[in-house]
Formats: sequence, C-alpha cells, structure tokens
Amino acid sequence: MTIVEKAAYLKGLCEGLGVDPDSRDGKLWGALNELLSDMAHEIEDLQSGALDFADTLDEIGDELSYLEELTCDLDRPEDFDDEACSGDCGSCELDCGFADEDDEDEDDAEEGEDEEDDEESGYDGVLYDVKCPVCGEEITFDEDTLELGSIDCPKCGETLEFDLSGEDK
Repeated sequence: MTIVEKAAYLKGLCEGLGVDPDSRDGKLWGALNELLSDMAHEIEDLQSGALDFADTLDEIGDELSYLEELTCDLDRPEDFDDEACSGDCGSCELDCGFADEDDEDEDDAEEGEDEEDDEESGYDGVLYDVKCPVCGEEITFDEDTLELGSIDCPKCGETLEFDLSGEDK
C-alpha cells in the first residue's frame, strides 16, 4: 500500500465513523485528512523525482565509464603491461613513466605552485599582485577588482583598500 493509499484509507475510516463534517471535531478531522493527503501526494512526487534523478545519474556514470575505457590507454606506452600494474605508483617497480609523473604532480601540489600562466587561462588583461600587510599572503587580482577599490584577503579576511585618485595625475 502506497502512502497516498494509506492517506485515503484513513480518510475513509473517518467518514465511516460517521463524524459530522460540520461539527468542530468533523472540521478538525477533515482538515487533518486534507493535509495528510496533500503531504502524501507531495512525498510521492519527491520520490518519483528522486528515482528519475538516480536513473539519470546512473546513465551519466555509465557514459563516463565508457569514455574512460576509450581514453585510459591513450597516455600509456605501447609496451605497458596492464597485468603487472598494481595501480599503486608509490610502490611500483615498473618503468612505465607514470610513477614519475605522479610524483611531480604531488610535489607541485605540496609546494602550492600554480604554474598556469595568463596565456593558458585565456585571460589577456592585466593582473596585479599584492601582499597582505597582516598575514603576508600574496593575492592576485584583475583590473575589475582594482576598480572596486578594495579586496578581502582570502587567508586572514583583512580588507585591502586601493587609492586610485592619484593615478591620473
């Protein structure tokens, strides 16, 4: 029995008890039954939407798996042995070149270096670098932010203000 059917059953029980719909008790039970019915329909709609969402998510996962299967071998050398690879490059003794690439990526992430330059990011405007006087954090921002007149330090929250009044002289 669905939740909507259960709500309808309770409404039928109330009517079967002979409660006068115009009495105080009858009005209360009628309002409660209407509320229960509306909630049951809303829950049923939400469940249906959740199932549709789950189905769509499964389809996306299947498509991503298919794309991964198509592209996973593109970077591997021709003589790469799938059966010998454990997937753990940290303890790997194979000379496939993947362990070296992974180590470089981890080193860059640990040092916090962002080696993406303006040409790669597609931004061709002027970028400004300032150091926060409170915490020493280096902050990079563009001309639009400069025109706003201030920026908050992402590390300590200090507001840095820019005086552009003397720039035109």
